[in-house]
Amino acid sequence: MSGLGESNGEGRGGMSTRVRIRTGAAHRSAAVTAASNGHHATPPEAVFDADEVSVLYGGKKALAGVSLRIRRGQITALIGPSGCGKTTFLRSLNRMNDSVPGFKLEGRVLYHGHDMYAGNVDRVEVRRRIGMVFQKPNPFPKSIYDNVAWAPRNLGMKPGLDERVEKALRGAALWDEVKDRLKDSALGLSGGQQQRLCIARAIAIEPDVLLLDEPASALDPIATASIEELMHGLKGRFTIVIVTHNMQQAARVADRTAFFSLDASSGEPAGTLIEFADTETIFGRPADPRTRDYVSGRFG
Repeated sequence: MSGLGESNGEGRGGMSTRVRIRTGAAHRSAAVTAASNGHHATPPEAVFDADEVSVLYGGKKALAGVSLRIRRGQITALIGPSGCGKTTFLRSLNRMNDSVPGFKLEGRVLYHGHDMYAGNVDRVEVRRRIGMVFQKPNPFPKSIYDNVAWAPRNLGMKPGLDERVEKALRGAALWDEVKDRLKDSALGLSGGQQQRLCIARAIAIEPDVLLLDEPASALDPIATASIEELMHGLKGRFTIVIVTHNMQQAARVADRTAFFSLDASSGEPAGTLIEFADTETIFGRPADPRTRDYVSGRFG
């Protein structure tokens, strides 16, 4: 598998900028083998390791000093009040902030141990491996089939395209609803179906990670339940990071939860990470009183 870098040069600390990533299937196979041999399962490997990450826009700090580790095959939820940097951090995980005027990142974001912001990293490859689904469904004004086939075609993944499209739609729990109208416009789908189509579009190129930015905030309760069920189904294949304002949703779907909030201790308020732990701890036994106040509804 090709690496994130554009060359075979050495990265920071002497690491090659080429990185081989074990697929989810291979990782699960290794885990099953270990279990069958009587070994205790080791903690999942880190996919992302954020080290003192701060984000500035035009010199103004939006996010300050975030350090956390996101592990393979888990759902990690980012929660917190509006304006506390959750989406800014999420977008930093696949370099979606790069196009924002005045954007600057301090600290490091390691992806499988390699610096995503190193000078020779290919941003197209980053976004192929790390897919993103946005808050508002944004299907292309094309057919259902062409929406899912768009990225594979552009990346030269044309062999077996029909099978790839079907697999992605099945993976997004949408195939049975659209299999007889693949040539119809995607804009004719319901909001919940459009969001699942966007997820199908993201997974059609078989990424390593899915980033979901409030994927159910514009949906009704039934469609929201479908998206949550879908996330549970996808967890075995992808590492998922979700931003959500819905604390009940985080409690239902996430393995681990990170609570962000605003902090003004250094002068100008900036978003920062307050607490990161398994979801049961965050909602049942938080260590920080600010976390306890937020999850209990005292602010936010």
